[in-house]
Amino acid sequence: MIYNWHRKQKESLTNGERAADMLRNGMGSWTFVFCFIIFMGVWAILNTIVPFLHWDVYPFILLNLFLSMLAGLQGAILLIASKRQDSISAAMAKHDYETNIRAKREIEALTRLNQQQLEIMRSLHGVLVEKKPASNFVIDVELHNNTPVESSSKPSSN
Repeated sequence: MIYNWHRKQKESLTNGERAADMLRNGMGSWTFVFCFIIFMGVWAILNTIVPFLHWDVYPFILLNLFLSMLAGLQGAILLIASKRQDSISAAMAKHDYETNIRAKREIEALTRLNQQQLEIMRSLHGVLVEKKPASNFVIDVELHNNTPVESSSKPSSN
């Protein structure tokens, strides 16, 4: 039976673990980096250049507050995802170890079987060598009807 560890592990995830994985994958992407740069640029433009909507004037104290909160949340989310990755690695290592133990047992069983077969072949070879017929009779096969016929292999004295 083939055991699909990855599928079983994915099915056992909680909603929080799935969310942490999605956020980790999202925050660790170039898309997030570019979107974040664009967001910060738009924030700065709206609060400095545009003559209206100055809700956070320079030095952008509200933006700094949001960035600090985001950094705190990102750190926690990345730690959660890292902890999950460690548990996944540990479970995979355990699964690999168990697979290796099963494979070792199977190889050992096949080696014992092979050794037994070699011993049987050696004993059969020994029996065949001991049981060589003392007479000079051999079995010939007639070509026209494929039936074995005993004939004397002694040279004829002509």
